[in-house]
Amino acid sequence: MNVADAMTPRSDLVVVEIPGSRNDVLEYLQEHGFSSVPVVKEVDGEEVYRGLVSRDDLIDQPDEDQLALLMREVPTTTADTSIEAAAELMVADGARRLPVVDGDVLVGILTVTDVVRAIARGEVDGDRQVGELATRSVNATHVETPLPVAEREIGLAGVPYAVVLDDDASMAGILTEVDVVEVARVVEGEASTGDSIAEQDSEWSWEGIKATGARYLPTRNVELPVGPTRHFMTDEVITVNGARTARDVAQELITNDVEQVPLVNGTELAGIVRDVDLLEGI
Repeated sequence: MNVADAMTPRSDLVVVEIPGSRNDVLEYLQEHGFSSVPVVKEVDGEEVYRGLVSRDDLIDQPDEDQLALLMREVPTTTADTSIEAAAELMVADGARRLPVVDGDVLVGILTVTDVVRAIARGEVDGDRQVGELATRSVNATHVETPLPVAEREIGLAGVPYAVVLDDDASMAGILTEVDVVEVARVVEGEASTGDSIAEQDSEWSWEGIKATGARYLPTRNVELPVGPTRHFMTDEVITVNGARTARDVAQELITNDVEQVPLVNGTELAGIVRDVDLLEGI
């Protein structure tokens, strides 16, 4: 199976063009819910691929407005490259998406989810047991941790989740970036979130993320409720054991629209199976 069989083709992609600004990228990311966008430029009447701009690029360069200075080079692949070779490149470079190019022309995008979907359908090897592929180190937080602190823990760990533990250190749920975004309050037109608190009779007091660590959406400020994580986590957690195959877990990930599932040994938490872990098994 080649990249062309799994990628999203250029005809289905939204891109931003040089010259452009951070607002062009932000509008795309907010409207489509993606974390990055390809950048192109018209040269002699032809569209030429130039790079990628991600949400992290906007956050890391909050004062930069020019698209040409925000974008960065990332690994690329070609349509006739095998899925196995593309997956190996993703794992080696820590990339969740690969622009697919033909010379200087963007022809599509291949994402980790595209590869996981191919594993789930049996189009590439998925026979490895996930006990061999799972990540044994697990990011965790406590059920009573204030949400802004838990969000900061996720950011510092560089992963999109935290397994939530109760007072007995047993798994009570999982908190993901999606859970956080769903309850985030976006405040526009302010210089910073500061340490603002809502009125006392509000259902929740609101506290700027700045009070627990500087985490911003570019050109916008985000506030989170300070209630304990247990109110915002997903408590019905899908788990897998080490004997399940990569194909089995890929199907679970796609069906439930998640990027990771906890690995358990009986009732004990033993690791985490991330979507990128499955790529190492093909």
